Amino acid sequence: MENGAAKPVIVAIDGPSGTGKSSTSKAVAAKLGLSYLDTGAQYRAITWWMVHNGIDLTDPTAIAAVAGKPEIVSGTDPAHPTITVDGVDVAGPIRSDEVTSKVSAVSAVPEVRTRISELQRSLARATATGIVVEGRDIGTTVLPDADLKIFLTASAEARAARRSGELKGADVNATREALVKRDAADSTRKTSPLAKADDAVEVDTTELTLVQVIECVVTLVEEKRAGK
Repeated sequence: MENGAAKPVIVAIDGPSGTGKSSTSKAVAAKLGLSYLDTGAQYRAITWWMVHNGIDLTDPTAIAAVAGKPEIVSGTDPAHPTITVDGVDVAGPIRSDEVTSKVSAVSAVPEVRTRISELQRSLARATATGIVVEGRDIGTTVLPDADLKIFLTASAEARAARRSGELKGADVNATREALVKRDAADSTRKTSPLAKADDAVEVDTTELTLVQVIECVVTLVEEKRAGK
């Protein structure tokens, strides 16, 4: 191999909320010199735009009609991932409770998924070094030919405890209920549901620390690169 240079590798990391997807994906990308893409942020961004523009989010037809309007740009530096909508930095606003409560409804609309999936594929194709793409349907729908697919899982209790910690003292039971509701919505939607790809490696993070999960995924990626 020339100068020990590794070939670009596309890594898909899927799983429900609270499994450590974002923290793991960013850390693995940074450690291995890969780009990083948080696809959930893109769905949050288009949801934010629709809330901001007064679109009726109970009407899938209204959502579909404007799915192509906002310009969403994602930065893929794992140390400083950015996201803008029509030139506005929305990294903060897309994490609001209002967006969080509405993102599943917007994400379920086929026209939205088609638009965002195309954006994700173009970013993955454009990477020179390789990329870690995290989401819910990356290995199954967006990048079915990814070099490595990983599906992170954890018990609902563990995920709620982690998410409550992130939300600084949020009620664990309420957080658990919200996560289970989100899982159900994402797993049962008709278009690109949350699902484990047949050829994905499942990693149960319930009993693992974040450092252990990162080490596990880094090892999987390095093995994949070495075997190419």
